[in-house]
Amino acid sequence: MSLVRNSFRDRREGYTDKAVVIRCVRGDLSSVTVKLYYLHNGSARLGFWVQGREYMLPVGIILKALIDTNDREIYTKLTCCYNEKNGEGKGAVGTQLVGERAKIILDEVQHLALFTQEQCLQHIGEHFQPIMEGMESESHSTVADVVLRNYIFVHLDDNNDKFNLLIFMVQKLFSLIDQTSAPDNSDSLQNQEVLLPGHLITIYLKEKLEDWLRKGKKLIEDVINNKSKNFDFCSMKDVKKVMEKNRPTQVSAAIENLLKTGRLITQTGLDLQQRAGFTVQAERLNYHRFLSFFRSVHRGASFAGLRTTSVRKLLPESWGFLCPVHTPDGEPCGLLNHMTCTCRITSYYNSRGNIRDFFKIRMSILDVLVGVGMTTSWPKVDHAGPPQVLPVLLDGRVVGSLPSGEAEKVVAHLRRLKLAAASVIPDDLEVGYVPLSLGGTYPGLYLFTSPSRFVRPVRNISIPSADGKDIELIGPFEQVFMEIRCPDGGNGGRSNIFPATHEEISPTAMLSVVANLTPWSDHNQSPRNMYQCQMAKQTMAFSLQAINARADQKLYHLQTPQTPIVRTKTYTKYCMDEYPSGTNAIVAVLAYTGYDMEDAMILNKSSVERGMCHGQIYQTETIDLGDDKSKSDRGQRIFKREHSDKSISSCLDSDGLPHVGQVISPNEPYCSTINQVTNSKRLYNHKGSETVIVDYVAVDTKNKKHLQKANIRFRHPRNPIIGDKFSSRHGQKGVCSQLWPDIDMPFSGVTGMRPDLIINPHAFPSRMTIAMLLESVAAKGGSLHGKFVDATPFSDSVKEANGKTETESGSLVDELGSMLRARGFNYHGVEVLYSGVYGTELTCEIFIGPVYYQRLRHMVSDKYQVRATGQVDQITRQPIKGRKRGGGIRFGEMERDAMLAHGAAYLLHDRLHTCSDYHIADVCSLCGSILTTSIVQPPKRVVREIGGLPPARAPKKVTCHACQTSKGMETVAMPYVFRYLAAELAAMNIKMTILLNSGAGA
Repeated sequence: MSLVRNSFRDRREGYTDKAVVIRCVRGDLSSVTVKLYYLHNGSARLGFWVQGREYMLPVGIILKALIDTNDREIYTKLTCCYNEKNGEGKGAVGTQLVGERAKIILDEVQHLALFTQEQCLQHIGEHFQPIMEGMESESHSTVADVVLRNYIFVHLDDNNDKFNLLIFMVQKLFSLIDQTSAPDNSDSLQNQEVLLPGHLITIYLKEKLEDWLRKGKKLIEDVINNKSKNFDFCSMKDVKKVMEKNRPTQVSAAIENLLKTGRLITQTGLDLQQRAGFTVQAERLNYHRFLSFFRSVHRGASFAGLRTTSVRKLLPESWGFLCPVHTPDGEPCGLLNHMTCTCRITSYYNSRGNIRDFFKIRMSILDVLVGVGMTTSWPKVDHAGPPQVLPVLLDGRVVGSLPSGEAEKVVAHLRRLKLAAASVIPDDLEVGYVPLSLGGTYPGLYLFTSPSRFVRPVRNISIPSADGKDIELIGPFEQVFMEIRCPDGGNGGRSNIFPATHEEISPTAMLSVVANLTPWSDHNQSPRNMYQCQMAKQTMAFSLQAINARADQKLYHLQTPQTPIVRTKTYTKYCMDEYPSGTNAIVAVLAYTGYDMEDAMILNKSSVERGMCHGQIYQTETIDLGDDKSKSDRGQRIFKREHSDKSISSCLDSDGLPHVGQVISPNEPYCSTINQVTNSKRLYNHKGSETVIVDYVAVDTKNKKHLQKANIRFRHPRNPIIGDKFSSRHGQKGVCSQLWPDIDMPFSGVTGMRPDLIINPHAFPSRMTIAMLLESVAAKGGSLHGKFVDATPFSDSVKEANGKTETESGSLVDELGSMLRARGFNYHGVEVLYSGVYGTELTCEIFIGPVYYQRLRHMVSDKYQVRATGQVDQITRQPIKGRKRGGGIRFGEMERDAMLAHGAAYLLHDRLHTCSDYHIADVCSLCGSILTTSIVQPPKRVVREIGGLPPARAPKKVTCHACQTSKGMETVAMPYVFRYLAAELAAMNIKMTILLNSGAGA
């Protein structure tokens, strides 16, 4: 989006903190950012990037270099935005200081003795020729033309258009300085667009191709200039021999590296703020997660480390384009956003899949504007400024001006053409009309047709719809200045002076796909809806339809999924039943046994044994013999088992691969290969600490003689156990604290039904997840009536044509309660339960009903960490860390403080000394050193064996090098890391002295 906007920057000597920025996009998708800086002396500098470095030029020089003009014409153009009659009225963007600043800009050029266009071009070419590669022999005017064409306003081809745009930028900069217009917010979606992956790869590929061609050109030139070598440029053989030094594979390798690592290796920077973090692996954990990857928009990893929070704020400009709910908590909060369910991105293709002719589209828009009274913009034509006329910009090009009184009619006409089927105006044209205001945004009519913009549909109610075609696509820039009402029928605080021209299609259009799946999310506390968006993407689910033929590195699979009874309209619209992610569990809200405290939950053991929430983890091991690191084995190994080796015959087949359904224990082989030449075998052993089952074996049959690649998929059973994590669809997460026997669970006196899950009542008051209670009542009524219940949020706010809401009764609770009462159940969803232990009636009625529960991927079997003895660190002799390496859990300083606060000194001694790095050291009590001690080996002596007894061991003698004596040597138990600390301090010339005392209070 070539949008001229204000900006702030760091102060540098002579420069203020105010600037005007424009990002110019070429037809090949590459972009160049140009900034117009304001100086303290009243002048302005144009900053642009050449070869990855920013250069500044006075504005007056560039204005004169672009077209053949004089100082009077430039002065008239710069000062046309100010008129004494306007004063400080509405829409006035200039002050009397504009003329003074224009004189300063022109005086700068005169001081340099630059009076004509040719002199200005000579000045620019003289300064830029040393840095323009390959143009050392060109004239200064040619170099200046290249600079103006390739680095200044690259989205415009005509110098007249560049001249007009620079005049407009200077006028906007002066307005910002005089505070007659407000600065634009660079963090607002109104001034942003999306960097699509295809566009990024395209501009990166273009740069790498240019580098490859430039390097090849230099190689050929060097050979031609080298007289000692016989080189014929017309000979294909000679040229090919030189070009072999510059292989084209480096271009494909750069793109491959970008897709693998997400890093850009570039000198120019491609006009991007960061060089890394462009690739994310699309995980198939479940369908919610997979879908979210393709609807996410990341602001940029470069913002993650900033101290400011302005980039993370939820601004009203993003309404309808970015979901206010679906963003993670923690470091990426507010930076990683997700598009709403109706938002889409404009592209280079039309609805029929054909590439758009942007030149034809822009010419059609210009014809329409000229037909409604727009005055075209030419450098020699004098124009007035706001508030008399408004500038008109089309994709960053100043195309003319409109009378202020006619602007609204022109906007309405353009919107009418957008909806017309036979019109050549594209349906995603963004009509950004900024009206006149006092100190607001710089007024004008900004039109955009470029790709990579956010658009979303709204209903146009100001134009009579023909054939029901009243859906208009709008963008975030124009939305701020439009009057859009919500479908609840209210005016939203809008006065009658500004009637609504558009209407939202649905109140759930502001939510993303995942956020739309939460039932009655309008009845929940807002953070709980955010938590659910994250937990829905961590749920074990039926993630794939073709799971029997997949070889993903890791897959989570729910064995017994169910469809929810309570669901939103989005659930059906996106066919989420194809990928179910939970189970309808009978949930009782009850304080029972004490095992349900602090978000813990009790599961019915019999329900789990019958298959509730059963799941597996699929893990694939890929064995590729073609990627063998040793050159001697490459191409010689085949999958085979030695027939003489009977120890592995029960595990492996004759082809060296395991049987499907084979149980593999830790350190047992699951694959065997043999070298055909040396007959040496190699076994691949299972490294994990748990028993796995071979689920699937797939071979690559490209090489039909000898198999070179095999995928072996293991199945890890993961049935619910104590410590596994569960969650409802309302952010009520908790762990299983006990698998309670079915006979001890409370039961209903009427139906005899026992709950599958018990949750503590204290989970609801502070979380305010009222929708979970509504879901329980609705699911109970829906299961009794045998139908699904619609739980679309804000459904009571939508008014039909007759003025009534979609819900039949006035209250949702009344509607749900009447469903239960019709089947003989309590209106409020409570029942009388009896204790499973005593058989007595519980003293209060219990809230019980079905709730759709999700089993999350966080499981104890994947996280438990147990260690008795094992590897230790070679330097500190303390236990190593890491679950895979058999390490221990860190007992840190905060844990140590907790032990000290409790007075558990002996426990602290046991953890940090006895069980960690217990060491017995010899300490000299005279000098207090543990580093100067050494053991003196006694001389060997002949010992006679008496009565078959072993020879007596000579006593150990320890001496101190510093004291030259063995007196005062003591044996002290200490952590070995203490001795290591003494050695580190000694290396820095610091001596540590230890004072020994045998007293009890030592």
